[in-house]
Amino acid sequence: VVENSIAMKAAFEYASREAQSHFSDSRVFIEKFIQKPRHIEVQLLADQHGNAICLGERECSIQRRHQKVIEEAPSSFIDEVTRQKMYDQVISLAHKVGYYSAGTVEFIMDQNKNFYFLEMNTRLQVEHPVTELITGVDLVEEMIKIAAGEKLTITQADVKLKGWSIECRIQAEDPSRGFLPSSGRVTEYVEPAKSANIRIDSGVAPGAEVSMFYDSMIAKLCTVHDTREQAIDQMKNALGTFVLRGIAHNISFLEAIVSHPRFLSGDINTAFIADEYPDGFNGSNLTLEMTEVFLAAAINIFISEQLRAVDIPDQIVN
Repeated sequence: VVENSIAMKAAFEYASREAQSHFSDSRVFIEKFIQKPRHIEVQLLADQHGNAICLGERECSIQRRHQKVIEEAPSSFIDEVTRQKMYDQVISLAHKVGYYSAGTVEFIMDQNKNFYFLEMNTRLQVEHPVTELITGVDLVEEMIKIAAGEKLTITQADVKLKGWSIECRIQAEDPSRGFLPSSGRVTEYVEPAKSANIRIDSGVAPGAEVSMFYDSMIAKLCTVHDTREQAIDQMKNALGTFVLRGIAHNISFLEAIVSHPRFLSGDINTAFIADEYPDGFNGSNLTLEMTEVFLAAAINIFISEQLRAVDIPDQIVN
């Protein structure tokens, strides 16, 4: 990273020497450095007849080593003007390359809402459920229809973003040991109770074997509600009732993130985890709210025990 013109010459020469040494080619690229970037991506649907629409954006800034951890739709950072600018770029790209099917165009965005093309994923994304939950569009069904040569039956005007959705990736990894992958047999697996506000995509059951040879994802836990705050509260409750034993997992880490003041305020970027957990994650500290809940529960248990004792006949009560 070059902060000023004075450092440019030395940095350029150093990078050129390194490129020549490793690749026998001294040419280098100069890229724009973006501080505190956000990772924003736009969902695209395009058919074989020249029709293309966008289905909102997803905020994918909560990452660890460039791997997404939590996604949400829409983004709390995007306004309607910026959204339409992004839509225009995505549609233009799709028409330019003659793309059809579902696809995702990913951008890096700075603090001033300037956005820069990162890549296009010509497939269905892991985080596609959050888009489905706020648009009501089944992306898999649309992909199949497009592949069969059918025209899109919805237009851009038909796409309405309703509510807020959040996805947490439940991973077989140990946050307290540097997110070391975990393998073994799942001895207990109980998903949160499904409802209109909770969606769970998984392929795991009690007794299942988690292998070291495949991706460590166990499940995708999604919540949807009218507002971001309600979707977050729903996620907190869902994570708190998710039971997974036999292997290490990241549920407690996800609980810590969705309860973090910065996450709650929407003040996030791709360096969030590195900034907030520079020494790794070893559990959360009890908040005042959690302490009050534990105290209330303990008092309730004590009173219940005393009332039960009083009802037992033939005993002396002090």
